[in-house]
Amino acid sequence: MSTYKPEDSLEQYRKDIDAAEKKVAREIDPGLRALVVAVGMLALLGTFALPHTGDATGWDVLVGNDVALAEDIALPSRVFVWLTLVFGIVIGMLALATRRWALAWIAVAGSAVASVFGMLAIWSRQTLDASSPGAGPGLGLILGWVLIMVLTFHWLHVVWQRTAIQLAAEEERRQRTAETEGRLLWGDR
Repeated sequence: MSTYKPEDSLEQYRKDIDAAEKKVAREIDPGLRALVVAVGMLALLGTFALPHTGDATGWDVLVGNDVALAEDIALPSRVFVWLTLVFGIVIGMLALATRRWALAWIAVAGSAVASVFGMLAIWSRQTLDASSPGAGPGLGLILGWVLIMVLTFHWLHVVWQRTAIQLAAEEERRQRTAETEGRLLWGDR
């Protein structure tokens, strides 16, 4: 025969709160920024159809076809379009669809690296020697660089933003920890 102990239900309650807090901590709530990020990703995808440099579009640079080779595309441009596609568009879409915090962090980190390579891609197109057959940076490259920086900014805001549920769970955890420490300090278990 077992007897009911209020401590058991209290412990179960604490376990439930901990599990809910862990679940909420793994999720993001982009709110209205989700629309801004989605439109930014769609516009970023559209920059692949614009001239990256000379006659080469972003798609040409991505696949490295003859048009891109004729424009003497440098490594920073190739890395930029791949990082933009993988992190700015694909991982970004997955993060928005699943609302996973880890995917959002991967999207922001990859977008930040893509921003650096975008700057290097533009710089490499502006510093060609006179004998090079390539042209300067095109509208697709410049617009893509601006858009990936905008996405980086918005993703940073999304991953650092704490929801009301997360803040309440953190406050509950702090109060519980303070109560536990107080009981241990005074020997009341």
